[in-house]
Amino acid sequence: MSRLSERPDGGVVGLAIPHESASLHVTGAALYTDDLAGRIPGLLHAHPVQAPHAHARVARLDASPALAVPGVVRVLTADDVPGLNDSGVLGDEPLFPSEVMFHGHAVCWVLGETLEAARIGAAAIAAEGVDYEPLPAIITLSEAIGAQSFQGTPRQVRRGDVEAGLARSAHVFTGEIEFAGQEHFYLETHASIALVDEGGQVLVHSSTQHPTETQGIVAHVLGVPHHEVTVQSLRMGGGFGGKEMQPHGYAAVAALGATLTGRPVRVRLTRTQDMTMTGKRHGYHASWRVGFAEDGRLEALDATLTSDGGWSLDLSEAVMARALCHVDNAYHLPDVSLWGRIARTNKTSQTAFRGFGGPQGMLVIEDILGRCAPHLGLDPDELRRRNLYSAGQTTPYGQEVRQPERLVRAWDTLAAKSDLAARRAEISAFNEAQPHTKRALAVTPVKFGISFNFTPLNQAGALVHVYKDGSVLVSHGGTEMGQGLHTKMVQVAATALGVPLSRVRLAPTRTDKVPNTSATAASSGADLNGGAIKDACEQIRARLAEVDGDAGLPWEELVAKAYLERVQLWAAGYYRTEGLTWDATTMRGSPFKYFAYGVAAAEVEVDGFTGAYRTRRVDIVHDVGDSLSPVVDIGQIEGAFVQGAGWLTLEDLRWDEGDGPNRGRVATQAASTYKLPSFSEMPEVFNVTLLEHAHEDGAIYGSKAVGEPPLMLAFSVREALRRAAAAFGPPGVSIDLASPATPEAVYWAVEQARSALPGGAGTGSKGPYAAGLAPGNGSPGAPVVPGDAPRVSEVPS
Repeated sequence: MSRLSERPDGGVVGLAIPHESASLHVTGAALYTDDLAGRIPGLLHAHPVQAPHAHARVARLDASPALAVPGVVRVLTADDVPGLNDSGVLGDEPLFPSEVMFHGHAVCWVLGETLEAARIGAAAIAAEGVDYEPLPAIITLSEAIGAQSFQGTPRQVRRGDVEAGLARSAHVFTGEIEFAGQEHFYLETHASIALVDEGGQVLVHSSTQHPTETQGIVAHVLGVPHHEVTVQSLRMGGGFGGKEMQPHGYAAVAALGATLTGRPVRVRLTRTQDMTMTGKRHGYHASWRVGFAEDGRLEALDATLTSDGGWSLDLSEAVMARALCHVDNAYHLPDVSLWGRIARTNKTSQTAFRGFGGPQGMLVIEDILGRCAPHLGLDPDELRRRNLYSAGQTTPYGQEVRQPERLVRAWDTLAAKSDLAARRAEISAFNEAQPHTKRALAVTPVKFGISFNFTPLNQAGALVHVYKDGSVLVSHGGTEMGQGLHTKMVQVAATALGVPLSRVRLAPTRTDKVPNTSATAASSGADLNGGAIKDACEQIRARLAEVDGDAGLPWEELVAKAYLERVQLWAAGYYRTEGLTWDATTMRGSPFKYFAYGVAAAEVEVDGFTGAYRTRRVDIVHDVGDSLSPVVDIGQIEGAFVQGAGWLTLEDLRWDEGDGPNRGRVATQAASTYKLPSFSEMPEVFNVTLLEHAHEDGAIYGSKAVGEPPLMLAFSVREALRRAAAAFGPPGVSIDLASPATPEAVYWAVEQARSALPGGAGTGSKGPYAAGLAPGNGSPGAPVVPGDAPRVSEVPS
């Protein structure tokens, strides 16, 4: 068998082909889970009864008001659960709660002949059938920190002696930042359809990134073994991590209803239900002390990160682990102490989101560098470049940083292709001439580890069938959510078998075809499933080679001959990522197969009267190894970058923090109140270049993952906005910029810069996520509570 990364001549990997379902997507012919509803007779529809409190006991629950509604068939409650009344993997997420833990928590589900009947029945219970005893609710991170409301196990990443590092530093700064989460806003909301056959076998069609875990949760709710439940993920209309853990409860509701009624049951959330019931990207607070040498090199970092986990743990511990492993981003930290802890609040249970904690961890160090650079008398881009990893250095958790020279090569390629030097001069001249409009350009890198931090998840399986006519059917454990995984897997299979793309078809992902699969997450879908498919194909090729001898038969003739000679024409493939070590207790080891690198330059223009801004141009050079599918990879880079820019500049996720009856309610629960990136926010010029000569040994056909890393290149937009706002003030002014950096936040940053002018009348930094940099002597585990922070200054030596 060939090496995993060895790419044969004439293979179709690396060809720039369209997404395998592109024509289906643009014509509306692509089927999604809820589209199957119209093809299933006798379908019942489920509707939740959502609690109007952020925290309350369910004092009374009476289903009779709903049962009196024409068309209502049944009401599902905790009493109906034959197995475990829990929709999570840690035992802390009751499917039918007796204690409401967030505003909109579903306390029961109504099944109706029509969705309207189920909706009216749910409204009847809400009006007459349920009583609550309200309890105190914790909504904000500052409230949780003040109340010491935490969950899970705190973790620390540590290297060297951080106090000694700070003591030897020529410059020491201390500060804090709090930044918001993000709504997934996938186009397809959560959907599940469950059917039960004559033998009691349960089939669940689910919009899930993790069919095996959905299968397990449905099985334990029903009290049956896993082989009694089959889960199929046809395709998803977006996932972004929001369908890794969150679908399980909705699938369990559908399956429970189907087993109790003997009829198919459909659960499909409306947009408002999806936004009020499902988890989001974790918001974070960080307090820190950082030390720099006289030349601007980082010496030490002492930081405490607190995430807003919501009402249950979900994946918060794993998200925090990755956040701690990415605080360094692309920069070497000699002495470091990083604490991470998870707050419990009465909000939706926050969950996986593209980057999985990596963006939150990286934002801490990027914000530090952007704010401290003026105090060090250095250009922020130079400060970043000066601190990039170099050969032989290791991360704070002990993993060697391989290929760090790719960061420098990507940076230099970007500088040359985007003419950075000339454009900086143009921007300087523009700013001199324009008192009310300023432009700025910022460059930021990314180093992102690829593999699941939890080592056992780094495995995959595949099933490859070669039929007598030479056509090929491939099943694998990965799920398609628009990211192009199936496109790449068709290319891998065709290359490994040596057949045209037209001879290969992908089957929908099902747990009865490939068992015990990992989530399609951590940007590892192509690495893992591609390795498994290649293994299966090579088994088949080896058998066919014995049949062929040296005859050189055409593919179809060879397959027909093998069948007649009773040679097995199918194979189960398996792959596991080698070389991984990780101790989750000590937070030490080498959890990642490799690092993906990239560099981005963003140019913005800011209006000094309103804070409104334009992203004039973005240039990206990104390392995807030897691309499996360049069109797919470039699309992923563009999409990830825009989604990251949305998180950092537009998407202002808000909950009602007041003491009124709506306390804890998601205030931004529709596209009318939650601003998403649109064409008007796209970069006016958007150039993406794949780093050349970037073969990755030990990965499928020399490629690298691409799904998550480019999202963090959007830090360049936020840092450019910071520099543009600072341009309204005197040279060397340091600006605190909220995140998301909405036009309002940018306006306050502009005012902060103006207030530093001689006789300036600016009002300083304000807003819900204002960051502060101030003198102090904070320690790990004792962060400053978010609030109005003092102005920037250096800790006296």
